[in-house]
Amino acid sequence: MDRRSFLVLTVAGCADPQLEPRLAGGPSPAPQATLQPASNAGSGDPNFDAWLSGFYGRARDAGVPSSVLDRELAGLTPDPRAEASDSRQPEFSKPIGDYVKGVTSADRIAQGRRFRDSLPYLSTIEQRYGTPRDIVLAIWALESAFGKIQGDMDVVRSLATLAAHGRRRAWAEGELIAALKIIGSNEAPRSRLKGSWAGAMGQTQFLPTVFLSTAVDGDGDGQRDIWGSTADALFSTGNYMAKANWRRGESWHQEVMVVGDFDYSVVEGPKKTPDEWAALGVSRADNRPWSAADRAAQASLIAPAGAGGPLFLIFPNHMAIRRYNNSTAYALGVGTLAEAFSGGGQLTRPWPQETPLSLADRKAAQTALAQLGFNPGEPDGVIGVNTRVALRAWQQTRGLPADGYLSPDIVRRLRAEAGL
Repeated sequence: MDRRSFLVLTVAGCADPQLEPRLAGGPSPAPQATLQPASNAGSGDPNFDAWLSGFYGRARDAGVPSSVLDRELAGLTPDPRAEASDSRQPEFSKPIGDYVKGVTSADRIAQGRRFRDSLPYLSTIEQRYGTPRDIVLAIWALESAFGKIQGDMDVVRSLATLAAHGRRRAWAEGELIAALKIIGSNEAPRSRLKGSWAGAMGQTQFLPTVFLSTAVDGDGDGQRDIWGSTADALFSTGNYMAKANWRRGESWHQEVMVVGDFDYSVVEGPKKTPDEWAALGVSRADNRPWSAADRAAQASLIAPAGAGGPLFLIFPNHMAIRRYNNSTAYALGVGTLAEAFSGGGQLTRPWPQETPLSLADRKAAQTALAQLGFNPGEPDGVIGVNTRVALRAWQQTRGLPADGYLSPDIVRRLRAEAGL
C-alpha cells in the first residue's frame, strides 16, 4: 500500500484519480505556529524550515512528546528522492494485461505455493479474520516480494518532505505524527522505520497510521514487528482485510463472457446480482454455477482491456483489496495471483497485446474529448473514472463499443476528429 499505488495507477484504462494510499487532498494552508525544535540548526531549505517550525507545535498538540520531537526533528532535511517520486508522471502507461501477467509470473507462483505449504499459521489467519490465505500471500508477494524488498528510505524524512513540499500536506503530517508516536512508544526505533518514499513500511507495507490501528502480534512475542516477523506481518494483513470488510466465502472477481450485441455502456456502472447480469447476457466464462454467496452478492462489470480483452464481474471483496491499493490493476493482480497459488487463475479470453500509450497521447485524448463536448476533467494524462465516463459517452454517440477503453486507435480517432 505504498509506491505501487502511484505506479499501478498509470496502467492503461485503470487509473483512479483519488486513489493512492488514502491520501488527502491538496496542500493545507500555510502553518501559523512558530514553535521550534530545541536544536534545529536549519536545513538550508527555507520553505522546509518554515514548515518544520509550524509542524513542531502541531505534533506536540497531537500528543507527540517534546523530547521525541527534539530528538527526531533535529537536523532534519528534505529527501530529494521522495520529492522527485511524488511529482513523477511516467511517460508511458503500462497495459493492464502486461501488469497482471507480470505479477503472476511462474517464479512468484512457485514461491507462493511453497509458503502456502510451509507456514503453519495461515489457517489461523483464515479462521480469525476470514481472509483467505492465498489473498494474504498475494498481497505479501506484491508489496515486498515475500518480505525481501521493504524499502530503505527513512520514513520520518520521507513524510516530512511530502508534508513540506508535496501535494498532500494534511495526509503526510498525519502519517508523520503517527510515525513519531510509534517511535515515542518504543514499539520501534527510527532506524527500523524504513520503507518506501510514500512512508509505507514492513513486509506488507503499512502506513504508520495503519500500523497503529491495525498491526497485531502474530507470533505471540509481545511485539508488533511487521519488519522482521513474517507472522506479525501476515496476521496484520489479515486483520487489515477484515477491517476492509472482507466477506467470507465470496469471490473477489470472476471472468465472464457476454453476448455478441452486448451494450458495453454498463461497464463500471450498475451493481447487479449474477442472475440479473445473466438476464443482460453475462455468464461465467468457465460455465460453472455461481455459489449461493456469490449469487446473493452485488457485482459490477469491468472491461479493463476493452471489449477485446477479458471481462470480469467484480464483487465486494475486489473492493476490499482496493482498500489496500485502490487500483483495478492491483486488485486483479492480487486476485489472479491468489487463484494461481491453488491452481486457478487461467483466463478463457487472454489479455490482448496492447501498445503502451505515451503521456502526450493520453493528454491529447483528454483534450480532444473536452473540445468535442465530453468533459473528462483536467487533461493530466491519468485515465481515471471521469475520462472513462467521457470516453464511453463519445463512443456511444459514434456507434462504437462503449467500453471506455483508450486504445491507440481511439487516440487517433479523437485526435483526427478534434483536429489535434
